[in-house]
Amino acid sequence: MARKDIFANITATDGPRSERKATPGYANRGASRSMISSLSELAEKAAIVDQALVGETVAELDPSLIDKSFISDRMGEDEEAFQELIEAIRERGQDTPVLVRPHPTDKGRYQIVFGHRRVRAARILGRPVKAVVKHVSDVDHVIAQGQENSARENLSFIERAAFAHHLQAIGHDRRTIQLALSIDGALLTRMLSVTARVPETIIQAIGAAKTIGRDRWLDLASAVEHPDALGQAETAVKAEGFNGLASEERFERVAMAARNANKPRRQMRPSGHWQSDDAAVTAEFKGAGKSFSISLKSKEAASFGRFIADNLERLHAEYRKQSKS
Repeated sequence: MARKDIFANITATDGPRSERKATPGYANRGASRSMISSLSELAEKAAIVDQALVGETVAELDPSLIDKSFISDRMGEDEEAFQELIEAIRERGQDTPVLVRPHPTDKGRYQIVFGHRRVRAARILGRPVKAVVKHVSDVDHVIAQGQENSARENLSFIERAAFAHHLQAIGHDRRTIQLALSIDGALLTRMLSVTARVPETIIQAIGAAKTIGRDRWLDLASAVEHPDALGQAETAVKAEGFNGLASEERFERVAMAARNANKPRRQMRPSGHWQSDDAAVTAEFKGAGKSFSISLKSKEAASFGRFIADNLERLHAEYRKQSKS
């Protein structure tokens, strides 16, 4: 099903349409093609989104009357990119209108379907927002929002997975979610598998993690199925300094904590302590697996240590003799 048809019920009018055309996109098949990666495909999708608004009446709205979408599709904001957007709008104006719908519960207000960053930029600049106002159902809303962001934003795997999870949580079916994200059923299953096993608190603490792909998130999801690993992951996100790390570094910190919790631990024998009658030498010793260490302290530690080293052969022979008996 071409995405042009998806937007048709949102933007259909009786008047003449522009002759501008875009090659219709299609839902990718296979996990290797599920994530939008090529510039040509991004350009194709952006053209389709632009075409959806061509020929529609564009109004200028007060940004204070516009509310955000009822569902979020991104984690945090790339402030550097957003400042570039502000400067671009300041210099040449808003090139592409946003899409809004009359607010479903608050008369006289509007709700963003797509174009959150442009609306935010207009608020900061104190300018009206160029917008197309359409009556849009919730289903068409999430499809348009998801596809517009897939076309214009390099959303990470976990941002898309979280968006899918939220759509499912509010009752949208798998077909709608697949259309919104332009993915196949297999990738959607993997996305929902991650969000079902990794608690939302950990996902939100890590953030967008733009360079962390599907396989790494699936590995983390498998790791935190173990209660010990989940506990370590939850401890990691609460550690001092965690929030100051970059998103990818936060992911690595959590993944390492989960991996270390799942490693088999060697059984450690209780630490021992010995002291000579005259307190001239003290010893601390502990054993772990096939190793045993002795630490000598006090004033005769060095000379007593050399004595032990010189007599290891005799001591070992006595040990063997005693073991046999």
